[in-house]
Amino acid sequence: MTVAPAAAAAAAAASVVREGDALVFRGAIDRAAAPALWKQAQPLLAGSRRIALGAAGSIDSAGLALLAELAARAPGIVVEGEPPGLSELRAAYRLGPDLGFGSGR
Repeated sequence: MTVAPAAAAAAAAASVVREGDALVFRGAIDRAAAPALWKQAQPLLAGSRRIALGAAGSIDSAGLALLAELAARAPGIVVEGEPPGLSELRAAYRLGPDLGFGSGR
């Protein structure tokens, strides 16, 4: 399967790095970027206490699923920042600020 040039560019622009105790996401957290972000985030997750979204340009439902899974694997992790689309997606999927289902926190 080949990746369309626009999707490849979007995936290349998105990244996640570890800065201290934070996973810092940059760029669009979307369907095109999710597979690469997942691979980048896996080895960085242990010991992380924050997911920093201040540099994320936008998010879609695939990006939300990625973040929710990361948050589920790191109980107590705090999500910081609100890229465009996050609050609407959280409301639609009934996720709390910590991206947990049914969490009213």
